[in-house]
Formats: sequence, structure tokens, C-alpha cells
Amino acid sequence: MSPREHLTLFDTTLRDGQQTQGVQFSTPEKIEIAKMLDQLGVDYIEGGWPGANPTDSEFFSNAPKTSATMTAFGMTKRAGRSAENDDVLAAVLNANTPAVCLVGKTHDFHVKTALGITLDENLENIEKSFQHIVSQSREALFDAEHFFDGYKSNPDYALSCIHAAFDAGALVVLCDTNGGTLPAEITEIVGKVIASGIPGDRLGIHTHNDTDNAVAGSLAAVDAGARHIQGTLNGLGERCGNANLTSLIPTLLLKEPYKSRYAIGVKAENLHLLTLASRKLDDILNRVPNKHAPYVGASAFAHKAGLHASAILKDPTTYEHIDPAVVGNSRIIPMSNQAGQSNLRKRLAEMGLKDIDTNALPRILDVIKQREDDGYSYDTAQASFELLARRELGLLPKFFEVKRYKVTVERRKNKYDKMISLSEAVVVVKVGRDKMLSVSESMDETGSDRGPVNALSKALAKDLGPYSAMIDDMRLVDFKVRITQGGTEAVTRVIIDSADSKGRRWSTVGVSPNIVDASFEALLDAINWKLVQEGAHVS
Repeated sequence: MSPREHLTLFDTTLRDGQQTQGVQFSTPEKIEIAKMLDQLGVDYIEGGWPGANPTDSEFFSNAPKTSATMTAFGMTKRAGRSAENDDVLAAVLNANTPAVCLVGKTHDFHVKTALGITLDENLENIEKSFQHIVSQSREALFDAEHFFDGYKSNPDYALSCIHAAFDAGALVVLCDTNGGTLPAEITEIVGKVIASGIPGDRLGIHTHNDTDNAVAGSLAAVDAGARHIQGTLNGLGERCGNANLTSLIPTLLLKEPYKSRYAIGVKAENLHLLTLASRKLDDILNRVPNKHAPYVGASAFAHKAGLHASAILKDPTTYEHIDPAVVGNSRIIPMSNQAGQSNLRKRLAEMGLKDIDTNALPRILDVIKQREDDGYSYDTAQASFELLARRELGLLPKFFEVKRYKVTVERRKNKYDKMISLSEAVVVVKVGRDKMLSVSESMDETGSDRGPVNALSKALAKDLGPYSAMIDDMRLVDFKVRITQGGTEAVTRVIIDSADSKGRRWSTVGVSPNIVDASFEALLDAINWKLVQEGAHVS
């Protein structure tokens, strides 16, 4: 058996991913993400553009030591000055990274319109920039911006640009900057680039997802001979994002022909870290994870239909293309009024409840169906379903009891004569024989009101006796409200998503005509589920 060729993975989450609307990393966050990427096993980590902003410059001053090659990003020198005297290029080199990636124009339209220089001047900028980088003993990579559009417009010029970089010692990365090139076109053009004299092991691909083809386009480039892939974790990036390494990595490791033909820096034994890394990134960014993301999404291995669940119970491969545990994910059998006993048995078994009274199954299903008629939804609130099932089976401890609670919302002027809202919650709980009263406001460190549900959450968590330490790392990450029926008798359904430091994420549901009451019910379920998972005992 011939040895597998190596594909290098270049992560640009910290640079190109930061172009995502609403995303702005702090320096400590960039350091944390870099460590996470290195633990996963990518080959390159592009840390940012030193000199472009204070955060990126600070990151390179404090960059963690990594097995991955730390890379600084910049642009080719400007026309009219030498590479040695270009201050922008100097800032990139002064980051002292072992590798430098420069972006440069390869589309004649952009050279003339965006840069306003001649085609020959642009070629000289590329050539001299990479000669300078290589002379500084740095590994050089060339992000050939708009290459595919440039090739379709003027193939000779686009090729002359990448050959100028290649001849100067750079690895050439073909960029589909506008994300409009389809996989078949990428295959064809990459083949022509290789035929022009740039070997595949010195050729990379950088795709954007504007046609939802970034992953497919990256694989098409590999099929055509490219051996370097650039992308971002969770597909972060400008507009519709970049090629999603969270999808590419398991595909390369688990799917043929890539599994047999190629080796990547991410080892099979580290693949279980993928889901946690994906969710941790979303947590850092305070974003709601995409439940339907391939491989790592909460719904990626969810089987709702009774027919599917029945088959899964017999053999998971009937409806799963991989074992979810391989990527650190887990199977979910959602419970709903479509559920059958096969779904229920499977879900109970996953909860660790195997030796149960089968006579209880119809009763649990009846309760589910009745409560869904009342407005509950256990399809999207698995933690609440688990508590319901445990309660019906007599297996749910009563950790604490809420004796009463009160929430007030006050509208008043602050010292700056500005009208503000302030929510305050009072909760009285009984733990064992002890009663505790807790009061909390929802004001955050900026002086903004976070609302009555936040105040309730803080008050409830403030003093639960021996259970307080167990829920200390718990946080609310999403809050969804839906009116299930209109008119004066409207019923409100609230779904709360919670998470903890162990990477667990769970959803709970509450229903009431009163939105605060529905929220409090979902919040109580979230805390009780967390205590069950922590193995709490009744005081």
C-alpha cells in the first residue's frame, strides 16, 4: 500500500473569520481559540494582520507556542516603493512568525480598478514582496485574490501573477474570493494551473460560501491535485463565510477516497474534540450554534420519525452515515406526539434507564401527547422530556422546592436623566429543612437591564445550599418565545438553551399564559437537569 499524501490545513478563523458581521475577537479570546485549534491538529494558524489593528498586533506579541505554524497575514508591497521600505509589509514581518501569507491581486479588472496601477506594476509587487519574505527565511504563502474570476477574464495574466509568486518561493493559494465559482469549474481551472507548471504540493485552495459550495469546492480542488486547504472553524467569514473546516476535517478523515489517499494533521484520535471546539467557539462569540450543522450540530444525529428510531434501535447505520461519538457528538431521539414506543425505549436507554417497567411506556407517551396539546414541545426540549420521563417513573429526586417568587419591572430615570428599566426578582426556595430567600437585579456591568428572566435566573442560582456549586458554571445561551394560540387566551411557550463548562448544551420548555411563569418553568427544568447530570443527592 502506497503512503498517503499529506494535505495541509490552514485555519484562518482568527483573520478571515473575524470578517464575519458581528464578530470581533479580543486578544485573550484569540489566544484561547489558537490553543484550541492547535490541540485539534491544524497545520497553520493565521493569527491576523499585524499593524492593521491593535488587537492583532497584541496577539502576535503574546501568541501562544503552538505545534501549528503561526502565520501573519498582510498584503503585497505597494507600487512606487521597494519591499524593504514598505511599512505595511514591515509590520507583518516584525510579527516574527515562521510563516507569512500575503494577499495580492490576480484579476486584471481589480488591478486596474481597485489598485489603479498597471498590470506590470502589480506583477512586480508580487515578485519583489515574496523575494523579500523568502530572503528573511520565512515560509511564504500567496493568497491569489479573485483568482478564479481573474482566470476566466484573462487566464494568461492570472497565471503570470501566481507564477511570479511561485518562482519567488511562495506556496500559491487560489482564492475564490467572491464565492461564485462552482466545483466543476474549480476542478477544471486547478487542473490547468497544475498543467502550467505549479505542482499540487505547492498549490492550495481558499473558497467562500456564497453559493453554499465552499466545502465542495475545496474537495474539488483536492481532487484536481491541490494539497493545501484554507478554511475557518464553523465556516466563519465575510458575507456567507469561508469553507467550513468543521465539515472538511471529518470528511477528509472518514470518507473515501480521502480517508485512504490522504493524511491530515488532525489525527483520528483527536476527532472527538471537534464538536466541543465548534461549540466553544460559538460560546466565545456568544452565538447560538447552528443545530443543523453537519457532523457537530445538535440535530445532526436526531431521529424524530418513529420508523427511523425503530431502525436505529436495531442498527444505527440505517440512518447515520457515521457514529456520532467519533466527532464528539451524540444521537438524539426527539420525543413528540409522533413518537412511538421504539423512540421512547431508545431515548430512555440513552438516559441510562434500561430496566424499567414497560407498562409505564404508554403512560409516558400519553403524558407527552397531552402536554403537547397544551402547547409544550419536547421535540426541541430534550432535557425537559428527560425530566418528565424520570418523574413518571418515580426516578426524579426533589432537590429543592420553590415556595414563591416575585418579579418587578421598574421604569425610572437614572442619574443622567435617561429613562431605564430595572428588573428585580425575589425567590424563596426550600432545600431540605432550610428556607432561603434570594434577591437579584438584572443590571449588567454596563448598567443595562437584562430583563426579568435574567433577574430570576440570578436570584434562583444565588443560594441553593449544597447545589449552588454544581450549577455555578451553568449559563443561559438562548431564549426563544412563541405564542401557540392567539387572542385573549394566548398561551406562551418558552424554550431556554443552557450550557456549562463541560461543553454540554441542553434545552428546556415552559408553557403558560404568563411569559415570566413559562420562563421560570423552563429555568427550573434547566437547573434540575443539570443537577441530575452532576449526580446530585437530595439533602
